[in-house]
Amino acid sequence: MTQSTTALPVLFLGHGSPMNAIEDNAWSRAWRALGTRLPRPRAILCVSAHWETSGPWLTGAEAPSTIHDFGGFPQALFDVRWPAPGDPALARRVVDLLGDAGARIDPDRGLDHGAWGVLRPMYPETDVPVVQLGIDSRRPGAWHVALARRLAPLRDEGVMVVASGDIVHNLRLFDWRDPVPLPWALRFRDRVNALVRDGDLAALADWPSLGEDARLSIPTPEHYLPLLYALALARNGDAIEFFNDDVIGSLSMTSLLIGHA
Repeated sequence: MTQSTTALPVLFLGHGSPMNAIEDNAWSRAWRALGTRLPRPRAILCVSAHWETSGPWLTGAEAPSTIHDFGGFPQALFDVRWPAPGDPALARRVVDLLGDAGARIDPDRGLDHGAWGVLRPMYPETDVPVVQLGIDSRRPGAWHVALARRLAPLRDEGVMVVASGDIVHNLRLFDWRDPVPLPWALRFRDRVNALVRDGDLAALADWPSLGEDARLSIPTPEHYLPLLYALALARNGDAIEFFNDDVIGSLSMTSLLIGHA
C-alpha cells in the first residue's frame, strides 16, 4: 500500500458483535479487504459508538491501550491487544479544527472495541496511528453534522475518518437463540439506505421524525450518530458504496465507503 496524496475516502462501518474482530466471516473479510484496497492513510480519526463524552474529546496517548469494554464473551476476545500508535499531533489538529466547540484531549484514554474491532482486521500490523473522537450523544443530529463538517480538511491531509456504529442497534430486542431479521429493522435499514442514496442528510439527522421503526432501531443514539459523521464529510461527486448490508435480528451491519471509486 502507498500513502495517498489525494483526498482520502470516508468509512462508516457497522461493527455488530465484538466477536467479529476475531472471527473469520463475510463482514471481517470485507474489513480486511479495505485495508489492501484503499489508499494508505498517514493516520486514522475514528468516531466510535463506544466513547460517549460531554462535548468533543480526543484521545491523546502516544501508545493507547486496548480497551475491553464488554462482558460475557470468550477469553480469546479479552486476550486481544491491538497496540496501534496514537498521534497527539493529530489530536491537537482536530481540537484546532473544532474551534469554539471546545474539544479537549484525554492523554490516558485507550481505543475501545468500536475502534479496534474494525481496525484490527484492516490494519493487523498496527502501523497506522489512530486517534478517537468521543460522541456527545445528548446533542441533536444537526449538531453532530455541523461538528463533523469542520473535520473536512483532514481528508486532504492524509487522515482517513472511520466512523464505527450500527444503523439498527437494539440489543434489548435481540433474540440470541434465533436472530432472524426483524421486519421493522429491515424496513428502517431500507429507509436509511434510500435517504443516503438521495443525499437527504437533513432527514437522517432528524431521525426521531422517522417514526416507529426509527424508535425501535435507535433506542439510544450512540450507535447511529457515527453514520452522520461519515455522511457529513461526503463531497459533491463522491461515490457511495454499500457493503455488508445485512440485518441480524435487531442489529444491522450496513457499511458505507464514501469517495472511492
